[in-house]
Amino acid sequence: MSIAAGSTLIEVTTTVASQIQARELASVLLQHRLAACVQVTAVESHYRWQGELQQEQEYQLRLKTRQDRFQSIARLLAERHPYELPQLLATEITGSSEAYAAWLHQQLED
Repeated sequence: MSIAAGSTLIEVTTTVASQIQARELASVLLQHRLAACVQVTAVESHYRWQGELQQEQEYQLRLKTRQDRFQSIARLLAERHPYELPQLLATEITGSSEAYAAWLHQQLED
């Protein structure tokens, strides 16, 4: 399988308040082939929101995808994410086994 130029692998993260919300978003992202894999982990988040310190139990979604899917992911999350201001971060994956990278690319094809 040849890998197209501009198809940099990335990991996108966001958080939601419940496991149900995390599972729903993961399912939609996979169905639309915007992510090849979504890992869901319980986390404790500490942050400042509207001038107040917050501490919440959340669920973090870690999406394995390609850079060319990021804008579509951002649009989908803007429509479906339950938070007023959701975290949406992308980190370039600088290394991967060839087999995993090939699988990831294959999962994102229509």
